[in-house]
Formats: sequence, structure tokens, C-alpha cells
Amino acid sequence: MFDQVRGQLAEELRAIEDAGLTKRERELAGPQGGRIRVAASGAEEDSLNFCANNYLGLADEPSVVAAAKAALDEWGFGMASVRFICGTQVQHKALEAEIAAFLRTDDAILYSSCFDANGGVFEVLFGEQDAIISDELNHASIIDGVRLSKASRYRYRNGDTDDLETQLRAASGARRRVIVTDGVFSMDGLYAPLPRICELAEQYDALVFVDDSHAVGFVGEGGRGTPELFGVEDRVDIVTGTLGKALGGASGGYVAAHGEIVELLRQRSRPYLFSNAVAPAVVAGSRAALALVEAFGEKRERLRANTRLFRDLMDAAGFALGPATPGVEPHPIVPVMFPGEDGARAASGIAERMLADGVYVIPFSFPVVPRGKARIRVQLSAAHSEADVRRCVDAFIAAREAVG
Repeated sequence: MFDQVRGQLAEELRAIEDAGLTKRERELAGPQGGRIRVAASGAEEDSLNFCANNYLGLADEPSVVAAAKAALDEWGFGMASVRFICGTQVQHKALEAEIAAFLRTDDAILYSSCFDANGGVFEVLFGEQDAIISDELNHASIIDGVRLSKASRYRYRNGDTDDLETQLRAASGARRRVIVTDGVFSMDGLYAPLPRICELAEQYDALVFVDDSHAVGFVGEGGRGTPELFGVEDRVDIVTGTLGKALGGASGGYVAAHGEIVELLRQRSRPYLFSNAVAPAVVAGSRAALALVEAFGEKRERLRANTRLFRDLMDAAGFALGPATPGVEPHPIVPVMFPGEDGARAASGIAERMLADGVYVIPFSFPVVPRGKARIRVQLSAAHSEADVRRCVDAFIAAREAVG
């Protein structure tokens, strides 16, 4: 049977390759950081890293690594169980309490990833009598999670609160309504209009759900994310996020919410009930990272300065950048756009040339982004120096001249 299937799959893979859409993984020969070693052609090459979600540079922070190492001796390698059987350690409960305190919510619950967190919420809280109103550019994990629910589904245009209001009116007969949005849209670096979203939620008696994975730890004065940035912390009902980006960069995710929501998730959320607990070393390292975040005002300011500098230099060099959200500091996700039918090939060619020049960036094309909107998504970090940022821009300019 598989001989027939093999040919079909091979044909599909050829079509992806012919369209210039093949995604290739590059192997790193060392830890994640602002500078990395990339394994290439049997050798190792040092590169500046401008494509990781390591916003605060905590992935290789010595104190975080030390906490994870110590946890291996104190807590063991893995839990070999789900949480409600014998997979909960004292430190799991401590991390949940610390996340809740940091985000100023009643409680929090850990998942093996934020993908699982988003996949475990909607089926539990929203059924046939309810309505989910979701931004069209929400993360794939939200889209998949919403599909698991039997609630009615409504989609509004990205960041368009007029269309959101239209969908809220259409869902007026539902028992429960929830507005679901990313806090930051990961392919564009744009912020969701949370103040207006919260106003509409209050007007139409809806809950507000925010996936803040690309904001927690570094957005807002205290690093508490987009609800803090826009002053709506007490108006957002459910916040999901990851430990795999700014908060140490390992793995694991969470839901932080009202106490009743978190308790119901503990009882019925399938990814929580049927997945191993987060590994002990990850818990310990994440706790150390979270403790650092509150004292990292200087690193957050460095990240903002790096972002401003990169945008200014790339604008001056004539590159087409995705727009920043008006009225707030630009997000450290900066898409360098390569539109049109040949954009994917151009973005790939420039990224390859930059890697050869010692600067690691990644091109994105369909199906990760819409057709004709290929880009190189640059991600700034507090681990970068001003000289690093300038070198990245110089590499873009040199690659453009070489590739055409």
C-alpha cells in the first residue's frame, strides 16, 4: 500500500520544492544565544543569531542554566507521569503560583507547551450554546484549539474592531461569548488593539482571551505583557503564554486566569490530564528566569533600543519593513518584506547569503504566511549589542547587492 502513497507524497514534496517553499532545518552546534555555532558542511561556523525568540537573552543565562543543573540532582530527570497521578512536585505548584502573582491573576496552570495550553481551553469552557470570536491571524494553536470546541465560531479581520463588533452582534444569542486574540501577531510584530477589544467585551458581555507568548517578560514597564502595556490587566479574563521564548526559552506553557477557570481546566483539560508534567529541570530554570525578569528593566530598555536602531537603519537603507503599531514602542519582531510571486525565492536567497556572511536569519513563506507576502522575520534580543545590530543591517545590504 505504501508504494502508492510514497509516490503521492514524493510528488507533493517536489511541488513544495519547485515553488521554493521547502523549509530546511539548520543544526546548531552549541547553546542558543545572541551568537551561535551553526553546523554546516561538516564544519561549525560562528554566526550572529537574529531569528530566535530569545528576547531577553535568558536561554544561556548562567544562573538559569545553573538552576536547571541543580534541579537534575534534586528533582530528577523526568516525571514519568501526568500531573494528577504522581506527576506534581512542590516546584510545579510554586511555579504556577509565581506565574499567577507575576501576571496578577488568581491562579495559573502549567502545560507541556503553549500549543497544548491553547488546545486545552476551548473544549472545556465553551460548548454548543456558546460563541468564540477569533482574530483571523491568531496562532495555529488557537485555531486548532477552537476547532476542538462545539461552540459557534466567528472570525473577524485582523485587528479590525469594527468587524469584531459585527461578529459580536451576530453571536448575541450565545450563552457565553469570548473574544480571542494574540497579544502580538508573530509574523508581523503588531499588537492587538486590546483597549478597544476590552471595551467591546464589556459592551457585549464577552470574556477576553489573550495569547501573550510574544510579549510576556519584556513588553510593558514590568514585563507583564500586552495587558500591562495597554493598562487592561484587570479586564482580560484568560492569558496564555509560553516558557519557551523570553522566559528562559526552554519549553512549557500556561494558562493564567480566574480561579474557577483554572480549577475546571485541572479537572477536564485533556492536554493537561493526558500529558507528562513539565520536566523538573525546565521548571527550575523557568522559575529562575521569571525571578530575573522583574529586575530586568535595563535589558528591556536595551531590547527596545536595538529594535529602534534596526528599524531606523533598515528604513534608511531602503528595505520594505512591516509597519509598527502606532502609539507604542515597536515590537522586536521586524518583518523585512519580499512581496510578489518571486518573493519567497528572493527571501531565501538573501537569507542564505547572510548566513554565509555570519548572520543567521530565516525566510518565511506560504503556508506560514500568505502567498505573495514572503519575508525574513528578524527578531532582536537584549543579547545583541549595537555593533551586532549594525552588522546585521550591513549583511542585509551586502546580500541584496549580491542576490539582486
